[in-house]
Parts: sequence; structure tokens; C-alpha cells
Amino acid sequence: MLLAQAAAGGIPVSHAIVLGITQGLSEFLPISSSGHLILVPWLFGWEELTGPENADLNKTFDVALHVGTILASLLYFRKDLLRFATAALTSIKNRSVTTTDQRMAWLLFLSAIPGAIVGASLEDFINEHLGQIWLIAVMLIVFGLVLLVADRLPGDKKEGDYGFRQALGMGLAQAAALSPGVSRSGITITAGRFLGFDRNAAARLSFLMSMPITGGAALYKGAELAVDGLPPGTAPAFFWGIVASAITGLAAVWLVLTVVRTRSFLPFVVYRVAAGVAVLALLASPLR
Repeated sequence: MLLAQAAAGGIPVSHAIVLGITQGLSEFLPISSSGHLILVPWLFGWEELTGPENADLNKTFDVALHVGTILASLLYFRKDLLRFATAALTSIKNRSVTTTDQRMAWLLFLSAIPGAIVGASLEDFINEHLGQIWLIAVMLIVFGLVLLVADRLPGDKKEGDYGFRQALGMGLAQAAALSPGVSRSGITITAGRFLGFDRNAAARLSFLMSMPITGGAALYKGAELAVDGLPPGTAPAFFWGIVASAITGLAAVWLVLTVVRTRSFLPFVVYRVAAGVAVLALLASPLR
């Protein structure tokens, strides 16, 4: 019964589940979660999540969906995160960085700084100008092809080779993903491959890097939400959206790491290019 009900004046639960699945898959697959969260409502004509009059609700719901993927990350990488958190606390206590885990913990934090600065300073510009459907389609194609080039490069560096230069380079790339269609995981994996990491290391570093930046953004937006409260009638939609996002996000992490260990990123490149071309074709057709 609950799944059939629509949130009065807000988001139908069925739409929330579809978008939760979309967020969970596209956050970790290198295909752009922010782009897909705009494209899916546009394709289906879900008016409650399109148009400037619904911008605040859309952004609030987007934060909720990211909570789901953060939970998926915490679950999958729980052992790594516990190790890094312990190392960081020890580093603070001793006022020194002496171990590999301590160095990695601070480098992951460093990698989030460029994205945080760009996101905070250009938030209005990003929201107002970078979410256009045609631009998302172009970004899907362009950065899909860039990923293809990077994927064919030789690379033998492992996670232990992640240093200041690599953290800064992949962090700057992560900042570019604030433009919908670029893909945070896609651009950081691409940067990792250009920096000489093998596929598995590039993917794992990309996922580990996601937690400081997405966690920080969720806390920032969540603080605003705590003050304003949920829009009336949207609690069921938010709950089921988070659940769907967490479950599919966990599956997506496993899928990416399984695929890249045995094959390549080519399936994701093909999808990005095909999706971008299809959206541009739809825009040019009389159907829209």
C-alpha cells in the first residue's frame, strides 16, 4: 500500500525508488549520478522534480539519495575506513605522520579540498547553468571517450603509490565532476589511469575519495535540512529512496571492482556514448 501512495505535494514513492536505484548505480559506475538524476525525471516527465519551481525539493531529495550511497560505501569499505580513521586519530595524537595508513588518511582528506572549494564558491552557477539536458549529453560522450583513452594506457601503480601529487591531481579532477554528466567516479578513475595506476587501484582510490567529499556535502546540506525539516508528505519517499540507493550502491561497487579486475571500462564507455547520442537525438526530434 505504501509503495503505491504518492507523497502529497512532493515525490511519489515509486519515483523515489526509481531515482534511488538510479543514484545507487550511477554514483559508483562511471556514468554520472548527477546527470542521470536530471535525465531520468526529464525523460519520464516527472514534473515534481523538474523546473526551477521545484529546485529546492530536488536538491533536498538529492542529498537524501547520497546518504544511501554513503551508507553503501561505509559498509563495503568498512575495514579500510576503520583502519584509516584509527591511523588519523593516532597521527593527531602523536602530531606526526609515520605510517602508510596515516599518510593515506590525510591524502584522502586532501583530495576532497578542491571539490569542496569549487562546490562552495560556484554552487549557484552550477545549479543554474550546468544542468542543461544537451550539455549533460555532451559531457557523457566527451568524458566517456576520455575514459576510453585512459583505460588503454599502461599502469602498474598500486594504492601504496598514492602520494601528494596523485591526491592533488585526482582531487582536481573530482572538482570537475560538479558538472552533471562528467561523473565523479569516471573522472577520478580516468585521472588515476593517466597517473599510472592499474584499473583496480584507480577504481578503489576513486571510491575511497568519494567518502570525504560526498560525506561533507551531505552533512552541509543535511544541516540545512535539519533546520528546515522535510517537505510535508515526503518522508516515505525519502525513506524508500535512501534504501534503494544504498542497496544498489553496494551492488555497483562490487560490479565495478569485479569488472575492472577481469576486463576493462569499455562497457561503461559504450553506455555513456550511446546514452549521450540518444539524448541528443531525442532533443532534436519532434518527440520533445
